[in-house]
Amino acid sequence: MFRRVVRASKFRHVFGQALKNDQCYDDIRVSRVTWDSSFCAVNPKFVAIIIEASGGGAFLVLPLNKSGRIDKAYPTVCGHTGPVLDIDWCPHNDQVIASGSEDCTVMVWQIPENGLVTGLSEPVVVLEGHSKRVGIITWHPTARNVLLSAGCDNLIIIWNVGTGEAMIQLEDMHPDVIFSACWNRNGSLICTACKDKTIRVIDPRKEEIVGEKEKAHEGARPMRAIFLSDGNVFTTGFSRMSERQLALWNPQAMDEAISVHEMDTSNGVLLPFYDPDTNVVYLCGKGDSSIRYFEITDEAPFVHYLNTFTTKEPQRGMGYMPKRGLDVNKCEIARFYKLHERKCEPIIMTVPRKSDLFQDDLYPDTAGPDCAIEAEDWFEGKNGEPILISLKNGYVPGKNRDLKVVKKNILDNKLSKNTEKRGPANKSASPTPSRKNEAKLDEVLKEIKSLKDLVSSQEKRIIQLEEQMSKIAI
Repeated sequence: MFRRVVRASKFRHVFGQALKNDQCYDDIRVSRVTWDSSFCAVNPKFVAIIIEASGGGAFLVLPLNKSGRIDKAYPTVCGHTGPVLDIDWCPHNDQVIASGSEDCTVMVWQIPENGLVTGLSEPVVVLEGHSKRVGIITWHPTARNVLLSAGCDNLIIIWNVGTGEAMIQLEDMHPDVIFSACWNRNGSLICTACKDKTIRVIDPRKEEIVGEKEKAHEGARPMRAIFLSDGNVFTTGFSRMSERQLALWNPQAMDEAISVHEMDTSNGVLLPFYDPDTNVVYLCGKGDSSIRYFEITDEAPFVHYLNTFTTKEPQRGMGYMPKRGLDVNKCEIARFYKLHERKCEPIIMTVPRKSDLFQDDLYPDTAGPDCAIEAEDWFEGKNGEPILISLKNGYVPGKNRDLKVVKKNILDNKLSKNTEKRGPANKSASPTPSRKNEAKLDEVLKEIKSLKDLVSSQEKRIIQLEEQMSKIAI
């Protein structure tokens, strides 16, 4: 039988290209914090970069077109009292970003439509619940206002940002520091990588582990785990001999890996970025000067090496643009924002094609900015698949609505906690939707107003009576 030596793939000839200096963002003091996050988050409107800041933590938010030298006095987002460790743009609102910090808090910010004009120090909401620094922030892919945070207290909290409440707390699942956390395609499961060398697949609403693999990578250095669109889990880590590895796992049968690849003996943590539309994984090592990319298919060896994009400078961090922010007319299939010590450099990955027409095989319908379900529905147990959009005529951003936070009455919280203590059956009861709360609040306010009116009319009556009494006494 004739055997093909070279595997046919439309991504075999993908090539990377760094943009010219005038299209880079220059003179940025990128954060020096010793934490293995990407330090950069991008969406079709803005690029956000964690920077060095004296007396607290800050990050820059720049409109994509504001390239060139960035003034030292350019306004920052600066509400944290400790260094910022991770940032993530909301997938359903391009002006909302969440940040986690060494000050143990998570903050959610609303960025003005045309970017910052003055420094932003007032977040829309502060989420407090961690007792140690918060190193991981990730938004739910399909439900509005659902945010996951993981801290060095080995605790995962899932928040309803719309009410500012910690709805789910996953305690006692991780005995050590959590290195990474990732939602699956519809947000029904999360997978985590932990310092105890175990990969866990967790159902957060049932608060149970549905699959785990101890010693997924035997090396002591940090691992990463992400979900792929078919439900499999892709991990990066280190072997016992400190070689960098990548592996593919089936969450239903995690005893044995589907595929394991040894790479090289560098000590930088491999940050995986995944494109669910093309099934390509890009690996960016911290401190490396290269981006390797692999295609994942159903045929052995399942993870196929495509190519490596190499530059001279090592990378301090990396931002990854969602598919709807790419230029489809230039056959651009990925765009990275590489952080140097003093600048941010966009890198474009392109599939060479002769035709200028829209390439529908490269751009299947992709996840759009609309959420599939509301937070309350998700916490009640519903799931929603991503709402897909076509990129045929390019992505046109719609109008983003402002993030509104409706805080629940503290007294209600205390009452519900007391009832929870009385009986565990109530724990699974669904949270009351915020609309009902608003209606109750209106009723209470009306009642207070009528009482105030009554008190003031009684006061007037008392004054009149006192005057009459004094006349009688005279």
